[in-house]
Amino acid sequence: MSRKIAIIGGGNLGISIAEGLLADGFTDAPNITVTRRNISLLQPLSEKGIRISSDNMQAVNDSEVVLLAVKPFQIRDIIREIAPGIGKNHMLISVVTGISLQDLLTDLPVGTPVFRAMPNTAIAIRESMTCISYTQAGKEQIAWVINLFNQLGRVALIDEKLMDAATVLGACGTAYAMRYIRANIQGGIEIGFDAATASLIAAQTVKGAAELLLQKGTHPEYEIDKVTTPKGCTIAGLNEMEHQGFSSSLIKGITASFIKIKKEQ
Repeated sequence: MSRKIAIIGGGNLGISIAEGLLADGFTDAPNITVTRRNISLLQPLSEKGIRISSDNMQAVNDSEVVLLAVKPFQIRDIIREIAPGIGKNHMLISVVTGISLQDLLTDLPVGTPVFRAMPNTAIAIRESMTCISYTQAGKEQIAWVINLFNQLGRVALIDEKLMDAATVLGACGTAYAMRYIRANIQGGIEIGFDAATASLIAAQTVKGAAELLLQKGTHPEYEIDKVTTPKGCTIAGLNEMEHQGFSSSLIKGITASFIKIKKEQ
């Protein structure tokens, strides 16, 4: 079922979502409205047929789905602004970091279906890992929101209490993966490759490894065993990394990020 979507907040994330939904054919361009105070910055979207506006309320009135992609400090004022336009046929999706479902419900009409989604920066190329929680939503609405974010990568439904953990594993995790790739590139240069070739090999190898897990549903150790022969170079390298604290340092880093989030709440 096609629904008209108002994306409130035409920053990098809001624009990426709009472009991703259009590129994948999820909906037609006129069904998407993106708002921003300075709409001149949204002209590239307008040229693709997406509606642009500086009027949040008008965008809400013309939509059935309101997707909030504003800064956390703006969220309360934005919700109070648009709440009078939220009707019984609306649902609201927030991709705003650190704003709970209860925070979102405070100024909304009673019974409004509300979703909280946590994508990562790979949403710009429609390869995000997006975690979703919700309240007051029906099965058809849940399926529709899952389908929406499936156009932009992969989706996991989670309990809201795991949203902070999802931020660490899925959003901070992009930086962790990049740091591993960077180290791989540096190692590749040390053993003889130029930087460009080392970068290509490292990035594609990580991409391929991830796809093995996603497509086959196997455990990492199963795939590791397939390339780890007795007395071989792979096991020698893995053991040295473990001796140097590879896995334990990564786990400690994830835990440190999680503790940091909790302290800031």
